[in-house]
Amino acid sequence: MVGHIHSIESFGTVDGPGIRMVVFTKGCPMRCQYCHNPDTWDMSGGTDMTVEEILNQYDQSKEFYSKGGITVTGGEPLMQIGFVTELFEAAHKKGIHTCLDTSGVTFRRSNADICAKIDRLLAVTDLVMLDIKHIDPAEHEKLCAQPNENILDFARYLDEKGITMWIRHVIVPGITDDHRYLYQLGLFIGTLKHVKALDVLPYHNMGEMKYEKLGIPYPLKGVSPATKDQAVEARKYILKGIHDKRLMQK
Repeated sequence: MVGHIHSIESFGTVDGPGIRMVVFTKGCPMRCQYCHNPDTWDMSGGTDMTVEEILNQYDQSKEFYSKGGITVTGGEPLMQIGFVTELFEAAHKKGIHTCLDTSGVTFRRSNADICAKIDRLLAVTDLVMLDIKHIDPAEHEKLCAQPNENILDFARYLDEKGITMWIRHVIVPGITDDHRYLYQLGLFIGTLKHVKALDVLPYHNMGEMKYEKLGIPYPLKGVSPATKDQAVEARKYILKGIHDKRLMQK
């Protein structure tokens, strides 16, 4: 199967454990205001690559990936779920660790066909890095132009299936740094048994130049990047929510 690939990063160090090949796919229904890859939104363009071509490229540097593996991100990789599944199935046959970096936006529990495809993919996925953009439904829709109900349900579904998760959350000053919402996010994460890491990332505006080149207005123009200290402080509120929820459940 052929995938529509935006780009490949050969030595990723923040997209899962170890040093990894990071495959950026094309296509995404989300329109996150802080997205730094707006050139991945459209399915057109990019480079068509087969599973074999990607794994051959991996093999050329496999000695560097001995404690890492392959991460597929985007865009939204679930937009090309058939391709990602075949890539991960082939990778597993070679003993390669697989990581899916997703928002889960395409998940629909009520759709049996979608669930069957998800289950086949999860059978060969070692780690899911799940991006939760905002815990509040209305604020999420303002931030991403998509609802978050199915995203949160995807987290529950992963947990039911026993899939290891890392949760990612971006701190944007004035948008996602409200302590009430951070605590609520922690309360939600606290219901999940298979979350093994929490990455709270400071917003940066390095994608602004891409928007200018593409002729797209930058939604967060004038918003200052978040500092590491702000991300550390925000993480405390999320962790408190996780702690409190787990105490409630005892």
